[in-house]
Amino acid sequence: MITRKQYPNHHVYEMEIGGRPFTVETGKVAELADAECICRYGDTVVLVTCTCNPIPKAGIDYFPLTIEFEERMYAVGRIPGSFNRREGKPSERGILNSRIIDRPMRPLFDEELRNDTVVTCTVLANDYDNPVEIVASLGASIAIASSDVPWNGPVATTNVAHLNGKYIINPSADEREACDCFVCISSTFEKVVMIETEAKEAPEAIVYEAIRVAHETNMEIVKFINSIVAEIGKPKFTFEKAAVNHDLLDELMAYGLPQIEYALDTDDKNVREERLTAARLDFQEKFGEKYEDFETHIEVCLYKMQKKVVKKWLLQGKRVDGRGMDDIRPLDAEVGVLPRVHGSGLFSRGQTQVLSICTLNTLSAAQKLDTIYPEETKRYIHHYNFPSFSTGEARAARSTSRREIGHGALAEKALLPVIPSVEEFPYAIRVVSEVLSSNGSTSQGSICGSTLALMDAGVPIKRPVAGISCGLISDQETGEWRTFTDIQGVEDFHGEMDFKVAGTTEGITAIQMDLKNKGLTMEIIADALERCRKARLEILSEVILKAIPAPREEVSEYAPKMISLKIPVDKIREVIGSGGKTIQKICADTGAKVDIDDDGSVFISAVDAAAANAAKKMVDDICFVPEVGKLYYGKVVRILPIGAFVEIAPGHDGMVHISKLENRRVEKVEDVLNLGDMTWVKFMGFDEKGRANFSRKDALKEMAEKG
Repeated sequence: MITRKQYPNHHVYEMEIGGRPFTVETGKVAELADAECICRYGDTVVLVTCTCNPIPKAGIDYFPLTIEFEERMYAVGRIPGSFNRREGKPSERGILNSRIIDRPMRPLFDEELRNDTVVTCTVLANDYDNPVEIVASLGASIAIASSDVPWNGPVATTNVAHLNGKYIINPSADEREACDCFVCISSTFEKVVMIETEAKEAPEAIVYEAIRVAHETNMEIVKFINSIVAEIGKPKFTFEKAAVNHDLLDELMAYGLPQIEYALDTDDKNVREERLTAARLDFQEKFGEKYEDFETHIEVCLYKMQKKVVKKWLLQGKRVDGRGMDDIRPLDAEVGVLPRVHGSGLFSRGQTQVLSICTLNTLSAAQKLDTIYPEETKRYIHHYNFPSFSTGEARAARSTSRREIGHGALAEKALLPVIPSVEEFPYAIRVVSEVLSSNGSTSQGSICGSTLALMDAGVPIKRPVAGISCGLISDQETGEWRTFTDIQGVEDFHGEMDFKVAGTTEGITAIQMDLKNKGLTMEIIADALERCRKARLEILSEVILKAIPAPREEVSEYAPKMISLKIPVDKIREVIGSGGKTIQKICADTGAKVDIDDDGSVFISAVDAAAANAAKKMVDDICFVPEVGKLYYGKVVRILPIGAFVEIAPGHDGMVHISKLENRRVEKVEDVLNLGDMTWVKFMGFDEKGRANFSRKDALKEMAEKG
């Protein structure tokens, strides 16, 4: 006998977000996970699960949270393009989506929780217009909040686009593409905890309002999540906080705090590290024998001591390197620092230094994407490398980290709005940012360096882009807070916010904000935006534009020479030729490469301008269509008793009837024209058989009238 399975804990919840239903289903699948939910928004469906190890992980000083964003090609009805037709590692956008989920959640966990926690978001269906990252983010918040894992959430995440003067909640793919400002905001009911922005030089006021609209939407979503948790949420488990030897910490605070203050009070990271090492050795000599667990706890103690000093100083308006709260570290910018490459820029801000290199190639070098997202190719690519030597660490190189992918994507997003269209500049463009030295804000340094490299390469960007970061320190008891411009490494490490803003003189192109506290008020956000605006304008006018006032007029001699043109769609077949013979001959005769799109766009590349121009002429000749009434200068290629054939372009000739040779009676064609003669003719049109007819006498008459 078969018994039908029952689902006594099955629940379905629904609310409206942006005018569309958002549905949450729990208690039916993945019943062995600590918590689960299936979230649906339009035809986008994501399964989210949360699992947690009941036994804390020993020997670590961080909360081991992992966000897995699993892309499935079946979600968009595709078979993977890999050799074995199986999904491999996450795409870059998949990694960025996992970061969008992780970053707002992590600060809301107790910093002393050590239990392995894994949140898995599996994309089951994706309709493109209902953002999969939003569905996954909300599902993750619901799963964690309803599980037994201790957490100070929930959070909600919403996209907002500014388009035609209106703010659109969770815009479609087309609306996102067309808008001038797009924000992704995560927040609790009270405060904003994460900001991601891409914009087409949007003013600060528009960005601020988009953030406000998103936060208000998030407040309603948080209410919805709380109602779900109230019904199905599990009691949170109690956990043993990571042990800290408070006796050792108290003695170190009483004895060694002046040494920590002395160590931090410098603008040189190397000096700071030397002083901290000396202080550590002194602490070990004094307390090492007294406390057997000294080595186990000293790093945590040193961190807490440094954080105490940095926080005290910043709240007093004092910075570790002596700068004012709005002061930017010493800046330097150079271009053309490397031979042979197509463009290079070196940007330095204090002890942070980034070398960016720009490479140009044919459009065939654009990145082909095989993902669950609408994009199929990327013409502009930005990569960011963060080697261990940049921080003074002795560590072997590893594969590209999620942080490197994230920072590269941020720089790419910041610069994309000023990249010329393919019609204006028919090149694939790759910029690589090499971090040579890191003491805070390398991502914004890479944006500045990349602007220099693009301009040095002759890429006609609309305007230069600069990036700057803003930090925050606050006192939870008093409510006092301070923001400060251009954070260096120690301020980033011990501060509460890294608010990164990139843009031009006209407006913002990108924002990324990460927190180590429980969120920001709209007042703090407004203050940070204004501080970054002032600093950005100063960097652009005083540093970048003085290093290179405008893009080079010509691309590097080592870059391929590109020409783009448009031909009639009905001429594509003629240019390609039977079996590709014509286009192959063009490439063989000129040494150029010719690519043709279905819309008639032709892109010609060659190592030198002469070869590219030769290929263009051959394409032009094939596609040549004379205009009625226009004069052409051609060569006599054939003579008949009734007239002469004149070639006005390779493969394009027509008849000049004997009656149209002169403004008089002509007895014999050879009395006027001979084989090989050059002459002016006027195109009179095509006859019923498609043959071109020319008039020499009309051409001579028109030329005489014009003088």
